Amino acid sequence: MLETAIIGAGPYGLSVAAHCRHKGIPFRIFGRPMDSWLNHMPKGMMLKSDGFASNIYDPNKDFTLGKFCAERGIEYSDAGLPVRLETFVAYGQAFRDRMLPELEDKQVVGINHTPDGFLVALDNGETFTARRVVLAVGITHFEHVPESLSNLPPQFLSHSFRHADPETFRGRNVVVIGGGASAIDLAALLHEAGAEVQLVARQPELKFHSTPTGKPRSAWQQIRHPKSGLGPGMRSRFYSDAPGLFYYLPERLRLEIVEKSLGPSAGWFVKDKMAQVPSLLGYTPRSAEIRGNGVCLHLRAADGSERKIVTQHIVAATGYKVNLDRLTFLSPTMRSQFKVVKGSPVLSSSFESSVPGIYFVGLAAATSFGPVMRFAFGAGFAARRLTETLQKALAHSPSSVEIRSVATTTK
Repeated sequence: MLETAIIGAGPYGLSVAAHCRHKGIPFRIFGRPMDSWLNHMPKGMMLKSDGFASNIYDPNKDFTLGKFCAERGIEYSDAGLPVRLETFVAYGQAFRDRMLPELEDKQVVGINHTPDGFLVALDNGETFTARRVVLAVGITHFEHVPESLSNLPPQFLSHSFRHADPETFRGRNVVVIGGGASAIDLAALLHEAGAEVQLVARQPELKFHSTPTGKPRSAWQQIRHPKSGLGPGMRSRFYSDAPGLFYYLPERLRLEIVEKSLGPSAGWFVKDKMAQVPSLLGYTPRSAEIRGNGVCLHLRAADGSERKIVTQHIVAATGYKVNLDRLTFLSPTMRSQFKVVKGSPVLSSSFESSVPGIYFVGLAAATSFGPVMRFAFGAGFAARRLTETLQKALAHSPSSVEIRSVATTTK
């Protein structure tokens, strides 16, 4: 029997697997490496997180983003210099090659309970039993589209998750819905690609991170607004550095913080680009219907006034909401057994769900451990905390069979 199966090969899955390897925990890891970043983020995008907060985590910090960039001759700075999407993807793939050559580019298509653990089925027909399963599925499966637009067919409506190449919209008229980084980045890139694009957002104004000045910060500024993996400020510092303490806040407060903190905003480097993109702010989509070869979008402002926009296509850059019912590779019986709150699994302090042996990391863990779980920066804490638990469990079940090498390789 395999000790641990890790599902997902993004920053969280890779970090957990690297820590398992270091601790000698037998595991297999499945998924397309950096799939969401490689195939579902728009080409030309830059990360909102600073360089120091964009690492994938091995226990000894042997292969940080900064070290990768130094090896490849890529310009890098811990802060103040945006990380390009292609750099981050290449870093993740290099991390896989160096730290986790055993990663299997296979998809898990089924997970069911067995008396001893979980029966895992792969898309190549293989099945095996695992004692524990770590779900590091990230944002995959959790695209959120406003109900007011959900009646539209795919030819007229899509989620931003589906658009890695803005060039596909060249010469077309398109409306992007949303006021966060996904919407703003995509709108700017669509404009650069030659699309006739308009941004619609319910916020009365778009928000951008402050432009770095390059000037040293005073001691008082550093105390009052300390740097953190989620940006400057005391609250951000708490969210980024103390997810273990965040877990013990009252549930109601945790849910409120996760919903409202670090709201929609884009990187400072997109602000000038957005000056060229028409934006209709303070409006919420009310309904939409097909009209000829296009779609008519009905909008409503806070004061009750309404507007209509006719376009060829609507892109909903409206974020992601965890809903375990969308994880169809989990058996219906298992899905019905999870205790959830706001669609997210209720987790223990070690990331274990109410189904013993099933663990969640990343976005699905945000309601338990805070906003940092929505960012790559949270992968370090998740990997350390989870593998400490798995190592203790392994000590109590030494009969586990190692079916994949966990010996460290060098390159």
